[in-house]
Amino acid sequence: MESAVKMIPVLVLFSGAVALGLYLGYEYLKRIPSRPVMIGIHLLLGAGGMELVAMLLAGTPDGEAAPTGRLAHAAAALLLLALFTGLLAPMIGRRSRPTMNAALATHACAAGAGFVLLLAWFAFG
Repeated sequence: MESAVKMIPVLVLFSGAVALGLYLGYEYLKRIPSRPVMIGIHLLLGAGGMELVAMLLAGTPDGEAAPTGRLAHAAAALLLLALFTGLLAPMIGRRSRPTMNAALATHACAAGAGFVLLLAWFAFG
């Protein structure tokens, strides 16, 4: 029960990042110019959630580690991949819309799969 309580901040941060990411993706598909503040909040939510996942995997400050397994490590790897592809997407897709589409699709797929695995870790871990 205690490990489930420790995962609530992780789920809140990543749920916010997913919701904001869906909104930003909708704006991108509608070709609405992106607002840097919204992208910055999306980045902070994702990076903060990733920091909490790393803390849960390594152990919390009170010396207690959440029960981890392959599911937790797979979720962390996919979320880390999503973080890196999200940071790289504007750099590699700056000149070409098809390249940006591929980069954002990779980011969205990695993030979606990582979030689903995070939910499974929360439910079954």
